[in-house]
Amino acid sequence: MCGRLNVIDDMFVQALMEDLRINNSDEMLFSRFKMPTNDISIVREHNGERFLQTASWWLLQQTTYDGFKPSRFTSFNTRFDKLNQPNSAGFNAFRESRCIVIAKGFGETEKKGSRYVYHDFVAENAAIAFGGLYREWQHPRTGESRVSCSIITNPPHPDLLPYHSKASPMILPKDEAVMDAWLSPENQQVDMFDELLKPALRHDFIAQQIDKPSLHHAIGKPSRLIPNDFLASQRRTTE
Repeated sequence: MCGRLNVIDDMFVQALMEDLRINNSDEMLFSRFKMPTNDISIVREHNGERFLQTASWWLLQQTTYDGFKPSRFTSFNTRFDKLNQPNSAGFNAFRESRCIVIAKGFGETEKKGSRYVYHDFVAENAAIAFGGLYREWQHPRTGESRVSCSIITNPPHPDLLPYHSKASPMILPKDEAVMDAWLSPENQQVDMFDELLKPALRHDFIAQQIDKPSLHHAIGKPSRLIPNDFLASQRRTTE
């Protein structure tokens, strides 16, 4: 699963926001370390306009007396195989309220024996467009509005298995038609997204083991992760 985000302000993140025609890019919430339940920025579309919206990174929210809190059901990620199950948390959102989460990198945690191993991945010469979902909430007593979100996870990616064996985040291709279709709230033809529900990393990454996400002390030297699907896309581009 994708459990940490690196959203630093660099030229590639800025370029991706420009490519997506976001009209309030100055409102991006930057941070090297975003974790579930934190507020993050999502890209959504309404009436043909693209904009950043602050959202709680936990799709399911529970109503309290005077506000909201994250549901006891884990929902910072939404599994690909739940998207087409009626009554699942992501079923309607997959059809009506898709979003993009922009980041420079992400983190994964793997349990090995009795200990946890942490790796961070930073995209080289690129920014990442994660496929996400959002929901809107209104408090019945106070009238408070809240937006929440999740990142879709796909099956494990073969090249990510040495670091994380359970899942891989959905990363959208750098394709304007795909981005347009994904962000369009009028587009409910989700069968066109079947190829996106397969593992694909789409960029090359610098992988670094760390001691703890909050401390972020490097363990050993970084390595370069060049996924086979990224190499294949590069070959197609040059042909």
